[in-house]
Amino acid sequence: MIVTVTLNAALGVVYQTPRLTPGAVNEVTGVRYLAAGRGIGVAKVLHTFGHEVIAAGLAGGAAGEMIRADLSRAAIPADFTSIGRESRRVVEIRDEAGGLRTRLGEPGPYITTEELGRFAADYRRLLAGATAVVLCGSLPAGMPTEIYGTLATYAAEAGVPAIIDAAGPALRYGAARRPALVVLEAADGLAPARLVANGAGAAALLADHEIRAVTAEGQWRAWLPSAAQSGWSREALVAGLVPGVLLAWSWQDRLRHAVALGAASNGGGAVDLTAYERLMASVRAEPPDGGRAGPPGVVSAEPAASVRAGPPDGGPAEPPDGLPG
Repeated sequence: MIVTVTLNAALGVVYQTPRLTPGAVNEVTGVRYLAAGRGIGVAKVLHTFGHEVIAAGLAGGAAGEMIRADLSRAAIPADFTSIGRESRRVVEIRDEAGGLRTRLGEPGPYITTEELGRFAADYRRLLAGATAVVLCGSLPAGMPTEIYGTLATYAAEAGVPAIIDAAGPALRYGAARRPALVVLEAADGLAPARLVANGAGAAALLADHEIRAVTAEGQWRAWLPSAAQSGWSREALVAGLVPGVLLAWSWQDRLRHAVALGAASNGGGAVDLTAYERLMASVRAEPPDGGRAGPPGVVSAEPAASVRAGPPDGGPAEPPDGLPG
């Protein structure tokens, strides 16, 4: 079982309007409520590909209940620690006429010391049955910046590989506690090699439609040619890196899978599997010496019980809805 952790979970509220006119009353023709937050998005993608996954983290109030309800409708098990304050909302207004999307994000709730303690106990309980943990996203108010480091330490003590997708001090603290992999963007201003030297097993640097993996043994690079580029979902890309950690795929296979998966999703956890298969043939990968990589293709490693290569029923996934994680 893969455990994803979203400490700053959100309720995505999507309003559809024929035309958005600022400063006026606008008619809403449709509304959707979706569980959101980076770790939740990762859980949705993993579930689409047939992985056994459970979404954990912090959730409170009516928004928290709606987050749990959306995951339940998607048949994704959830084990969120309850908090006293309302979980944040991310409102997206979709203008049908102009094709524009306007997003409004609320600040996260304040987390008390007592709530953090209850979450830590819940997290350690989940580690007993976990094959990997994925720690994702921003931190709510009141959360210590070293929290990902603490959670990575608990995982290491339980013999569970940890993957951290964060930024800034939270990522630096986490990398020092020997996670299997850390994920960062160039804009974070952190040096991947330094994070590896400080304790991370590997670092994946994201930039446009390219991933550069840095390990103690060398560097690998994978990207999509400009003609094949499409949307990009960080949640899907991170989800694509998880099975490689569990099954020890080659770095070329890990990165090809992750790049194709990230480009085949527009966010919100939905994946276009037809696009994924097409993009796998377009991803280019370089081995550490810069020589010619093997021919691109769908990863052929035999999946374990909780790591499968297709959706649960073998059919197509829903098309991406574009809601940010």
